[in-house]
Amino acid sequence: MGNFYYNKEDKRLFPPKKFGLGWTVNFANPISVITFLIILTLTILIGNWLKG
Repeated sequence: MGNFYYNKEDKRLFPPKKFGLGWTVNFANPISVITFLIILTLTILIGNWLKG
């Protein structure tokens, strides 16, 4: 899928990136996608709350 990590055999939610530092989302794992969306939503809500 190009720039997105999609591996049904990999059960990790956030596997390490192949290049560079950090982790990526395994889009083949539904729990991983839900966790990613929750983190993204909370980040946006907190950002808007702090903005005023």
